[in-house]
Amino acid sequence: MRATAIVSAAYNDFFRSLTAAKQGVLMLDYDGTVAPFSRDRRHASPYPGISESLAEIMRTGGTRLIIVSGRSARDIPRLLGIQPPPEIWGSHGVERLYSDGRYEEIDVNDDALQALGEAEVRLDEQCLGPHIEVKLAAVAVHWRGLDSSETLKVRSRAYQTLKPMTSRADLTLAEFDEGVELRLRSANKGEAVRHFLRDINPMTPVAYLGDDVDDEDAFRVLNGRGLTVLVKPKSRFTAAQIWLRPPAELVGFLIDWKLACRDKL
Repeated sequence: MRATAIVSAAYNDFFRSLTAAKQGVLMLDYDGTVAPFSRDRRHASPYPGISESLAEIMRTGGTRLIIVSGRSARDIPRLLGIQPPPEIWGSHGVERLYSDGRYEEIDVNDDALQALGEAEVRLDEQCLGPHIEVKLAAVAVHWRGLDSSETLKVRSRAYQTLKPMTSRADLTLAEFDEGVELRLRSANKGEAVRHFLRDINPMTPVAYLGDDVDDEDAFRVLNGRGLTVLVKPKSRFTAAQIWLRPPAELVGFLIDWKLACRDKL
């Protein structure tokens, strides 16, 4: 019996395949999916019950659990609070932190590093310092929690500063929920998932859960190959196959996952 009340052929078919498989892959975005958005990103704690559910899935076995985040990979373990932590892909997949502590990152070319450094300086000159987040392959500006007039000012200054720089070093401008970032084109969750799928058994069940615009790239890549899930209090237009309201329906999904994998050890 499932813990969720979802009526979906895609959902039921996926969990049948997960139950029969030797191993499944569960990929989740962090901010907005595992954790509600927080104005102070340093304290974005998971929804109640989520860390515990993920830890139980890891203990049950039969699952490769991966957090896929726009944040730096090293930011996530402290926030998630699971020991040992799961595998973490940071900066939209261009850096990877494994459970055993191993760390890998792609090489960012010198031109891109120089352009991103200049972007940070120019944003700071526009008095956007408190809103800047510097990543391995991106510079982001956040306006979450600001009033409408302040949001308009920050957003306008960010675009005016960053848009002219998209002609340099294969950089692109990408908006996300309450922010925008200048980043490498290769720093893309869809590309990260695409490369991952090439390296695993094509029969392995894979699910991806996310909430934001940048998760849509991953949804489109995985559709037809696995289960894609929008996790959001209110539904919106999406490429995902199903929609879950956090935290209750998300916890239910994770319980279903644990039950499907409990006999794989």
